[in-house]
Amino acid sequence: MSAVGRLRTPASGSPADATGVPPRAIGFWGGLSANVLNMIGIGPFVTIPLALSALAGPSVLLGWIAGALLCLCDGLVWAELGSTIPESGGPYHYLREAYGRDKAGRLFGFLYLWQTLLTAPLSIGSAAVGFAQYVGFLIPSLGDTGRALIAAGLCLVNTAVLYRRVGQIQRLSVFVSAIVVAACAWIVFSGITHFDMAVARGFFETKMPSSHGFWLGLGAVSLIAVYDYGGYNNVCMLGGEVRNPRRTIPMAVLVSIPLVAVLYMGLNLSILGVLPWAQAAHSKAVVADFMQAIHGHTGGTLAVLLILLASWGSALVVLLGYSRVPYAAAADGQFFPVFARLHPRGGFPTVSLLFVGATSAAACFLSLEHLIATLMVTQILFQYIAQCFAVVALRRRRAAPDVFRMPLYPLPLVISVVGWLYLVATAETSSIVAAVVAVFAGTLLFLWQARRTQTWPFLPR
Repeated sequence: MSAVGRLRTPASGSPADATGVPPRAIGFWGGLSANVLNMIGIGPFVTIPLALSALAGPSVLLGWIAGALLCLCDGLVWAELGSTIPESGGPYHYLREAYGRDKAGRLFGFLYLWQTLLTAPLSIGSAAVGFAQYVGFLIPSLGDTGRALIAAGLCLVNTAVLYRRVGQIQRLSVFVSAIVVAACAWIVFSGITHFDMAVARGFFETKMPSSHGFWLGLGAVSLIAVYDYGGYNNVCMLGGEVRNPRRTIPMAVLVSIPLVAVLYMGLNLSILGVLPWAQAAHSKAVVADFMQAIHGHTGGTLAVLLILLASWGSALVVLLGYSRVPYAAAADGQFFPVFARLHPRGGFPTVSLLFVGATSAAACFLSLEHLIATLMVTQILFQYIAQCFAVVALRRRRAAPDVFRMPLYPLPLVISVVGWLYLVATAETSSIVAAVVAVFAGTLLFLWQARRTQTWPFLPR
C-alpha cells in the first residue's frame, strides 16, 4: 500500500476509537446504496425538462446515452483509483500520491480540497433545492424564499442525522435505497403500461432544431446527464470506512452505473410516451405531472412524496461523503487541525461534518441551473481530468496484487479526457469563467501558503 496508509484505518469492522480513526463498517450493499442514492436523488426529476429544452426531438436521447458511456469510462478510473488507494477523502489521496506527496501532488491535493470547499455545498445544495421544488408542487403558494428556507433546513436536518456512527447510517441508507429503486420501478412500469404511441410518435417525429445547434445542444444534454448519473464515486469518498475495499469499491462503482442508466432511460421513455414532449419540456415537476396524468391527483401526490424521499436520501449521502474530505486533509496535515477531530465514541468527523452542512445550507439560496452548471465545470477542470492522468502515474509504481485494473487500458482514459473537454467546451461561458477563476485563485492561495511555509515549490536550497 502507498504512503497514504498514514491515516491507518483498521481492517475490522469494530470501533477503533483508541487509534483515532473511523472503523471499516461499510460493506458492498452499503457502498452500492450510498452510490445509488447519490445518483438517483432529485436529478432526473428536475432535469428532464432542461434536457428537452436544450435539444429537441429524439436527439435528446443521444445525450443521455453519451453521458452514460462517459460515466462508465470515468467509473473505471474511479474503480482503479479507489482500489489502489482505499482511503477516506478518496481523490485527495489519489492526486497527492500520483503527482508526488512532496512535489506537484501538494498542489493537486490542495486544489482538490479547495474545489471541494466550493463544490460540496453546490452538490448538496442542488439536491436540497430540488427537494424544495417538489415541495412547491404540494404547496403551490410557496414562494422562492420559502423554497430556499426549506432547502437550507433540509441540509441542517441531515447534518444532525449524520451526527452518529457510520454503521447506523449504512442501515438507513440501504433501507432508503430499496424504497427509491422500487419507486423508480413503479414510475417506469406505470409509463410502460400506459404508453401512448401517438404521443411518443409526436416526440420521435419532431424536427425542430435546437436553439443551441446540435453539437452545443448535445453537450448541454450530456452535461445534464453526467450530473444526473454522478454519484457512482461516492463510495470512494468513504474508502477508509469500507470493508475489503479493493474488491468492494470497484464493484459498488461499476454496478451502480448500468443499474441507474437503465432506470433513467426507462424514465425518459415512459414520460415521453404519456406527456407530449412540449408539455414535459416546460413542466416544473415533470414526474408529478406524469403520474397525475396516469393515476390522478392521488398518484401525483404519492409520486411527489417518493421523490422527496429520494432527494432527501441523496442530500444525506452526498453530505456523508463530502464531510470526510476536509477531515482527511486535516489528518494528513494539509488543512486546519480542528477538522481532524473525531467523535470520541462514534469515530466520525465532527467539525468537518458541521462545516460542510452549514455551507451547504447557505448554497441553497442559489438557482438550481446555476448550481448544476458551475458544479460540473468546476469538478471537470479541477479534478476529473487530473484523475485520468493519475491512473497512468500510479500504474508505473508497484501495486498490491489484488488491485483492480480497468479493462481495455488506456482506451477508457482517452474517452474520459476527450469527453470532459467536450463538455467544458460546450458549457455556458459564465460557468467556465467561474471555474477558471476558482482554479486561479486556488493556485495563488497555494503558492502563498507554500512560500510562507518554505515547502514545494519554494524549498530552501
